[in-house]
Amino acid sequence: MAVLSRLLRSRSSISTSSLSSIISRTFAAASLNSESGAACPFSSRSNDGGGEPVEGGGTGRSIHWVFLGCPGVGKGTYTSRLSNLLGVPHIATGDLVREELAAPGPLSHKLEEIVNQGKLVADEIIFNLLSKRLEAGEAKGESGFILDGFPRTIEQAEALAGVIDIDLVVNLRLREEALVAKCLGRRICSECGGNFNIACIDIKGENGSRGIFMAPLLPPSQCESKLITRSDDREEVVKERLRIYNEMSRPVEEFYRSRGKLLEFDLPGGIPESWPKLLHALNIDDGDNKKSIAA
Repeated sequence: MAVLSRLLRSRSSISTSSLSSIISRTFAAASLNSESGAACPFSSRSNDGGGEPVEGGGTGRSIHWVFLGCPGVGKGTYTSRLSNLLGVPHIATGDLVREELAAPGPLSHKLEEIVNQGKLVADEIIFNLLSKRLEAGEAKGESGFILDGFPRTIEQAEALAGVIDIDLVVNLRLREEALVAKCLGRRICSECGGNFNIACIDIKGENGSRGIFMAPLLPPSQCESKLITRSDDREEVVKERLRIYNEMSRPVEEFYRSRGKLLEFDLPGGIPESWPKLLHALNIDDGDNKKSIAA
């Protein structure tokens, strides 16, 4: 952890070899706690819920999964559900950043400026937050993980691959117009912290593409008057986040595709439609599927 502290105080750029050193320390605890076993043989392919599930899904050992996807696509929703279903820690860099934003201090002010402009948070900050999260998990005896929002650059992906074998990378995809509408419709209850979405997305299919319908996730009556909007959920910021993400993500997607680890999953709609199809694509049997969808 001393290396991370020094990097946070340094303004020098980080090379790929430096990233490998940082991530090696960051993920050492997670890999030591992992159960032994060969990597799952997932196939690189697209899946819209209509084909056979990928091989190697399900449980039986400690898993190391990564979820990719544009901001607002729903990574947090689906990874948290999978975390609960499989009993594997869900580690979301976006949540770690938001927790740090809520804490007083100079880092919080620096992060607020970055997030409000739609920019990517610097590697050294992300590694520092991940280190603290993994140290806390190690103390609780956690094993394996589902990473949400990391890696976001090819340098991070290459460094991560050097220290731990990722079993599967799921790339959640959604049309941009739906993504923008979802982000602009997000609301948070200032009292209970509940997450809701007031957008009713109904995009007609054209030129052979499927239409998309996503019903709003409305708050209960006691939260209606307490809804607030995230400061970065403004149209110009959302579109800038999407532009930056698309530019940075293509090499990451190709990195995992070339290694046969990438599953492209096109979200067919909202949670009730997408969740069971995602479980099918992952070859996961949810014995209480109806309850999971409604949760």
